[in-house]
Amino acid sequence: MTDPPKGSQRDAPVTTTAERYVMSDSRAARLVAMEGELLLYTDPMGHAPGHDDSVLGLYYRDTRHVSRIELLLGGRQPVVLTSSADRGYSETVELTNLELRAADGRVVPQAVVHVRRTRVLADKLYELLRVRNYDRLPVDINLDLHFDADFADLFEVRGVRRRRRGRLRPPEAAGTTLTFAYEGLDGVVRTTVVTFTDPPTSLRGGRARYRLRLAPGERVLLRYDVAVAPDPPPPLATARPASDAELNQALGAVRHDHERWAAESTDIFTDNEQLTTVLRRAQEDLRVLTMAAEDGRVTLAGVPWFAAPFGRAMLTVGLETLLLDLRFARSGVRYLARRQGRVNSAFRDEQPGKIMHELRRGELANLRAIPHTPYFGAIDTTPLWLLTLCELTMWTGDLEGFDLLHQAVEAAVKWLGIDGDADGDGFVEYERRSRAGLLNQGWRDAGDSVVHADGSLARGPIALAEVQGYVYYAKRRLAAIYGQLGDVERAERMAQDARELKRRFNEHFWMEDEQFFAMALDGRKRQVKTVCSTIGHCLWSRIVADEHVDAVAKRLLAPDMFSGWGVRTVSKSSVAYNPMSFYNGGVWPFDTAIAANGLKKHGYAQESNRIALGLFEAALAYERTRLPELFCGFSRQFSPRPVSFPMACWPHASASGALFLVLQSMLGIYAQADENVVYVHAPVLPKWIGEVGLRNLHIGRTTMDLVFRRSGSQTGFSVRDKKGPGRIVVVE
Repeated sequence: MTDPPKGSQRDAPVTTTAERYVMSDSRAARLVAMEGELLLYTDPMGHAPGHDDSVLGLYYRDTRHVSRIELLLGGRQPVVLTSSADRGYSETVELTNLELRAADGRVVPQAVVHVRRTRVLADKLYELLRVRNYDRLPVDINLDLHFDADFADLFEVRGVRRRRRGRLRPPEAAGTTLTFAYEGLDGVVRTTVVTFTDPPTSLRGGRARYRLRLAPGERVLLRYDVAVAPDPPPPLATARPASDAELNQALGAVRHDHERWAAESTDIFTDNEQLTTVLRRAQEDLRVLTMAAEDGRVTLAGVPWFAAPFGRAMLTVGLETLLLDLRFARSGVRYLARRQGRVNSAFRDEQPGKIMHELRRGELANLRAIPHTPYFGAIDTTPLWLLTLCELTMWTGDLEGFDLLHQAVEAAVKWLGIDGDADGDGFVEYERRSRAGLLNQGWRDAGDSVVHADGSLARGPIALAEVQGYVYYAKRRLAAIYGQLGDVERAERMAQDARELKRRFNEHFWMEDEQFFAMALDGRKRQVKTVCSTIGHCLWSRIVADEHVDAVAKRLLAPDMFSGWGVRTVSKSSVAYNPMSFYNGGVWPFDTAIAANGLKKHGYAQESNRIALGLFEAALAYERTRLPELFCGFSRQFSPRPVSFPMACWPHASASGALFLVLQSMLGIYAQADENVVYVHAPVLPKWIGEVGLRNLHIGRTTMDLVFRRSGSQTGFSVRDKKGPGRIVVVE
């Protein structure tokens, strides 16, 4: 594999050609349905065209198992009346016909044949077509379903050029089944089997043809399913058959599973119906973006490019959603502990104690053509793992669960002090070892995302400002938990390490001329002086010294940083600024939410709520009130809507979790469950929210219902119900 091209905006190896066609293919609206690791990504008609430059199709474990799925009426594309994938795991598409010539030669007027497509993802893709004739005359019409499967690895779809591929078998039509198969170079035979419950009139190649003769008002049902192999998704254990129809059984099972999941989360309601709608959408998307694993459902990063296990995504979502659902943090921590680095591998950027970045399971990963087996090229996942485990412990009071992971904790802390700080300067830094890996290894991981003020690329090893904050935050939390466990020596050592890191950070990263902190230190220990958003993460971690907090807070809300919708990744005054860039000017909801939480921690409640309003109104501007991974950094002053970024994932887990973090900021809720204490610190509801209710909030062994109300400029709260020993402490 070769290095990514200069200026690449995504994980290596992606070619610039791939970025061009991905952008053009991503402009149109998309339907997204997902359940576990099965992802259906289509246009609003429910189609995937099968073109080489298309990203659409049915995916499973990084392989596109269906590259073409199209429906034709009388040989022509139908017209979309409406389409929806609101439930996340299902789709409904309403279609009608253009004027066409029927099989008997008669001209069929437009809009007399109606087709309703209902799709459900469970252990396979199920589809039910209801076809009805609304003409006053009989209709004799052909309905064709076209299928194909290229079995492309997702990295191929993203642009990796392969010297050779395995053997793609010709499609086989037999009886009521259509089978596609691919013999991979990794020795795995991948198959896609389309099974028609209602036999088509003819089945050959990749086409199933139904010749329909419909009397006036007559309706016919056509059903099929698509199964993938090997290792197909397991059937849901919560199946509750709704009828004798298989599709209804699948729909009932997956609906019940989602309802049960939601019932175990905190029920959040507000008097702002739009906000409640946005939160409900985000909560459902968080469930959709999960897969079953050993310790529960774990978070996948985003659709379409990153529907895979990502360490950073699991941990970020876990930290964002403590108020909503502790299961995201719990499952993520345990999943990553099982896959913690054990050996030293330059190809995978793996080292003992390090926490993984990304895991892929397609053909290229099996062949070791890419290092994602798993890949460990992330400098921030290890301190974030420690921090998430600590926060989970604070919210659950499960000191025994923490102690069960003590070996993983010790290995991670050791990595921070040795391999994470290879030059021994006291800062955790990275430098790429794998030529197939990432050049930059923070969350801003494009090759051009860490740049000096003059626009030149920073050279490693690079110590990112926010990563020092994560390390500081994690060690402070570790000190507290070790104290609770009675391990005084470790507690004192962690606390001392944190104090020393904070002192040195403020000494080496502070830029007096900018009254702000540097993005990073480069390999020569020079400040990377580009003003960036991730200093908001430093506020959040509290590594910023008190004397600098006000200057940082004001700069984050200054016009060069705050677009009106969120905080730009870099200042508009930066040489590197480009509002249409992933990391050099775009706005990321999760990044913005962390900054908002950091502002509230330091008493800047109104400023935090101003950012929250920008994110909320941005969500309202998007279809299905769903925040994307990022949007462009153009000023709200000149654009009445956030400008979409065409290559952004949508839905995206960290973006979905962002508003739960800003809501927690407004309410000021924190926990210390080992002492059965819930802290409420200076709650401040903005003018656009009068009331927020939390039902079934879990903290330690206590479940409580709280209601927060604003009266003028004051926000108070009341306890509606409480079960368990927990007590509430108000902190002014």
